[in-house]
Amino acid sequence: MYVALVMLTPLVLSEMVTLSYRWFTPPRTSFMLQDEGPIVYQYVDLDHISRYMIAAVIAHEDQRLGMRAGGFEISDLTSKAREYMDGDAGVGGSTIPQQLVKNIFLWPGRSAIRKGLEAVMATEFSYSMSDQRILELYLNYAQFGPGLYGVCAASWYYFNTPPWFMSEYNANQLSGVLPRPAYIERAADGGIYLGPDADQLAIEKVDIAARFNPGSIAALGGWEGTVATVGITDTALDHSEDRGEDSCSTMPDSVDARLREEGYK
Repeated sequence: MYVALVMLTPLVLSEMVTLSYRWFTPPRTSFMLQDEGPIVYQYVDLDHISRYMIAAVIAHEDQRLGMRAGGFEISDLTSKAREYMDGDAGVGGSTIPQQLVKNIFLWPGRSAIRKGLEAVMATEFSYSMSDQRILELYLNYAQFGPGLYGVCAASWYYFNTPPWFMSEYNANQLSGVLPRPAYIERAADGGIYLGPDADQLAIEKVDIAARFNPGSIAALGGWEGTVATVGITDTALDHSEDRGEDSCSTMPDSVDARLREEGYK
């Protein structure tokens, strides 16, 4: 009995922590706490995020999010594990639930231990909350630049606009930031810096997303069809009368401070 209790306690605690994220959005994640610089971040409700941005992230990061049972395809996980064991340290392609739990609980870098924990936690998240809630957490916690977290801060920092007003092109560009966010810079006059001295691999990913994401979205039925795969059938405009503190309708103080520090204001 005692042994069984000892074994079950971590599982119960893990599930309790996971369930808490159905209702609460803590202001910091493990990745933020490990970031050595100041954090630029502000929460925004999913209702007030452009459907262009939601569609762009689904198309770029995890097209089967709303069509899959669980946090990942078992066949994909075993294939990546096999490649990792064969010495391919560059194996990537994590699903949105896997990326989310990594950002919230784990650490940068790749290791078999981290991938194992990631798989367990992603499964818990996927069976404990809706795809919409997973997307809301992901878009609030994903890194979009050095010390820059969440789509609220990113939309104001790069494009001087609230996330509910983001254009289709900017949304596709921003989805391309996700694979290599620490190497992205802001252009002096706004937008993502694409100059010759920018990190070329990071810029290549942004450019590829801007050029090819529209085709992926079209194949999923356009932005309407893409967001419908996770049960979203409205637009951010439909919630225009509900824009309060959680709508990110004004520039966050942390973004304003970053722009002033960098000489852009």
